[in-house]
Amino acid sequence: MIPESILKQYGALKITLGKKEVLFTEQSIPRYYFQVISGKIKMNNFNADGKEFIQGIFTSGSSFGEPPLFQELAYPAQAEAVEESSIWKLEKGTFFKLLKENPEIHLQVTRTLAARLHYKATMVAEISSESPEHRLLRLIDYFKEHIHNIPVNKPYVVELSRQQLADLTGLRVETVIRAVKALEKKGVLQIQAHKIVR
Repeated sequence: MIPESILKQYGALKITLGKKEVLFTEQSIPRYYFQVISGKIKMNNFNADGKEFIQGIFTSGSSFGEPPLFQELAYPAQAEAVEESSIWKLEKGTFFKLLKENPEIHLQVTRTLAARLHYKATMVAEISSESPEHRLLRLIDYFKEHIHNIPVNKPYVVELSRQQLADLTGLRVETVIRAVKALEKKGVLQIQAHKIVR
C-alpha cells in the first residue's frame, strides 16, 4: 500500500517472522504500522471453546492492524505469521507524520480502511443469516475481486485451506467440505488438484 521507498525514507525497519510466530497479541497496545513484504499474516482470535476465528489474512503489499493505531485502542485480535514472512514496521508517531506529509498516501490508507469496514459489514450479515454455501461463495468472490483483483470472467484459484475458509466464515471445517462438494456438483466451482477454482 505505502511504497517501500517512502517507508524506508521514514525509517521503517524490516523484520522477519517464522511460521506461527506471533507479532502482537490481543489486547496489547499498538505502537507500530505494519505492512507485509512477503509471506502471509493472519489476524485471529479464539472463543471460549478454543475455536479460531480469522479476522483477515494479509499478503504482500497489505497493511494490517491500523484501526486501533488511529483510535489508541487495544488490538481486538492477535497477528500471527501463517508462513515465514517479512514485514515493514514503522513507529506510530512517524507513521502519522508520513500521512500528514503525503496526502495521497493518507487517502489510500483511508480507502483501504473503508474497504475493510465494508467487508466486515458484509460478512457479519452473511455469517448471521446465510447458508454455508452462500457464505463461502461470498468470501471467495470477495478475495477474488477485492484482494487479488481478478476479473469476474477469469478463473481464481483459492489459496486458502478448508480450515482457513472455516475460520473466516465461522463454519466448522466439515461443513466447509460438504458445502464445497455441493457447490462443485452444482457447477458453481471446480476442484483441481485439491484446490478450489471459481
